[in-house]
Parts: sequence; C-alpha cells; structure tokens
Amino acid sequence: MAPPLLVDLAKIDFSSVVMPIEEIRRFNPHRYEMEQLTAVIHLDPEAGEIVAVKEVRDDEFWVRGHIPGRPLLPGVLMIEAAAQMCSVYFRKVSKDPRFLGFGGVDGVKFRGQVAPGDRLILLGRAVEMRSRRAVFDTQGVVGNRLVFEARITGMPI
Repeated sequence: MAPPLLVDLAKIDFSSVVMPIEEIRRFNPHRYEMEQLTAVIHLDPEAGEIVAVKEVRDDEFWVRGHIPGRPLLPGVLMIEAAAQMCSVYFRKVSKDPRFLGFGGVDGVKFRGQVAPGDRLILLGRAVEMRSRRAVFDTQGVVGNRLVFEARITGMPI
C-alpha cells in the first residue's frame, strides 16, 4: 500500500509558478542534459514543503536507449530531479550559498513508470536542515499515481 502524499495536491495551484527555470538556475548549477526541473510551483518554509515539476520530453538524452520502443524515465533521473528540488529548497530557505550535493538516498521505492509526455510532480518535505546536512522526504507523482518515494540526504559543498 502506498503511503500518503507528503503534500496535499488538492491545495496546490498548478497554474501558479513560484520559481520559473530562470530562477531555479540561480540556485542550481545543473545545465543541459542534467537540468531536471521545469518549475517550482509551491514553496512553504513554514510547513517545510516544496513542489516542483519536471515536464518529461521526448527529446531527452535517455529516450533513444532506455528502453527502445518503450522509453521509460530512468529511476536514477527521478531521484536526481528530486535532489535538485531539495537543493533549491535548501539554498532558498537557509540562504546558504553552497550547493547541496548528494550525501545519500534511502528507502527508495519505485511504484510506477514515467514516460515522455508525462508531467512528473515532485514533492518534498524538509525533515532536517543543519549547516552540515539536510534531509528530505521526497515523492514523485504522475497524474494521481505515486511513482517513487525516497529519503534524500544532502551535504552543502
């Protein structure tokens, strides 16, 4: 049985963009093929919540080879997208100028597939934020399906 969602999506205005890609780029150094976020649509430091979007395109670098004839977004890129979302949250909320690099990922479960044309909604909740590490619970949703969950630990570098 899937766990409850970290953020009540019924309360999120999906037409509102809190941070467009240009602002995300001020916080994350990722570019070209490794830029995994399209927009942030919800950021609530009081609740420790962030919701971001990745529009999964059919021209992305992995489509041709993963899996030919039936492209599926690799799980590692789902986790990367969530980690990039966590980095945005960390830098925006803490005002720490350092990049939040991967420190670990735990409790990963993939529960569904993501394909070109899908809108991957990324949910994050800050569990712990300190000067030496930040921990987030994250989830990915397509439509009304939970497609992954993971606890991501980041280390400012």
